[in-house]
Amino acid sequence: MTAPPWGTSVPGNRWDLAPDGTHRRRVSVVITHFEQQDELDRTLAALRRQTRPPDEVVVADDGSATAPEVPAGVRLVRQHDDGFRAAAARNLGVGASTGELLVLLDADTTPEPHFVERMVALPEALPEALVVGRRRHADLAGTAPDGSIEEVAPPRELPEPAWLREAYDDSRDLLGADHTSHRFVISAVLACSRWWYDEVGGFDETFSSYGGEDWDFAHRSWTAGGLVAHRRDAVAWHDGPDAGARDLDPDALLAETVAVADRTSAPGTTWRGLGRGPADLVVTLAPTLGDAELLVTVDSLLAALPRAVVRLPEGHRELVGADPRVVPAEQDVPASARLHLQVRQGLSGDPAAWTSLVDGLDGCTGSRELVGGRAELQDLRLQRRAARWGRPDLAPAGAPLDTSLRPWTEDVTLAAWLGGWAGR
Repeated sequence: MTAPPWGTSVPGNRWDLAPDGTHRRRVSVVITHFEQQDELDRTLAALRRQTRPPDEVVVADDGSATAPEVPAGVRLVRQHDDGFRAAAARNLGVGASTGELLVLLDADTTPEPHFVERMVALPEALPEALVVGRRRHADLAGTAPDGSIEEVAPPRELPEPAWLREAYDDSRDLLGADHTSHRFVISAVLACSRWWYDEVGGFDETFSSYGGEDWDFAHRSWTAGGLVAHRRDAVAWHDGPDAGARDLDPDALLAETVAVADRTSAPGTTWRGLGRGPADLVVTLAPTLGDAELLVTVDSLLAALPRAVVRLPEGHRELVGADPRVVPAEQDVPASARLHLQVRQGLSGDPAAWTSLVDGLDGCTGSRELVGGRAELQDLRLQRRAARWGRPDLAPAGAPLDTSLRPWTEDVTLAAWLGGWAGR
């Protein structure tokens, strides 16, 4: 974790509270390209017409048979052709850039004149912000590369994906984003600060087929404490229909879904039952719990939340027995985890009592106690943000959480718990 280089942060995901009049930063536009010279020419021409011209343009070529032609002043970097490696190409382009703010585009996605200006406004004030623009679709075949895209594209417009438009509308342009909103981030129209790109770790270069790397990047940004916003007034036109409107190879789609599920921890993209992928919830149990108290608590919890990770000291791990979900107490909480439950005294309850915890924080509250102080639930993404800025107010404690979990008592023996008559 490194200190922010400038700017400020805001509570929750309130990017609408960004201050005005921030210091102007250098902007680098990184364009990912493969065998699309005409589309690249159109996008480069559009960048020359921006109301805020970028300070630098880098074209990252993903192994085209012939190197693309770029005008003077545009930097070209290339990697060899080893399949669809957009994630690696973006990292290559960003690595060759020098700007403090990044705008990512695909070669076939041409920006309107205000695109760069609107995309960088938020990360220029809030360096943790990840901003996704509006990608519209049009049939641009045969159009002049230097034509005005905002005049050429609309008459040739193709449908936008309805599910994405609805998601932006329902979330008020992601102002109401939650831990599942990484699904609405598109790397072809993306902006963030260079510091945040490096802090998150860039794109995962093990993605080697179409799709998924943007969801993974956005998920890591969110769990690290980042903000996410949609700028519907920052428009870029994709040449051709949305991928969802094309015939997709079922095997490729399956591979993409598996790759995302293995890397994300949020419901909606991760596994529901298989013990694969990172944990959303990490649980730490106090070493003072008695044997029966410990066994009832852990069995009760994992019966309801089978993908949770439980941290225990050595003696307690021996008592629980071999289970890959039980790890040493000294093991670090993984960066993928969104929630941390600290259990000070034993608890038990039905599955609904435990599963309600994963929605027990509102995205603005850093922690809440439950069951009379016997446990505490922490929002790790807000805790990480507060630590990064040295501002406890970014992860405030909330009111006690109402839950139907029950305190463990000596009457709740392991036999009673397993037999189903505990608490009757």
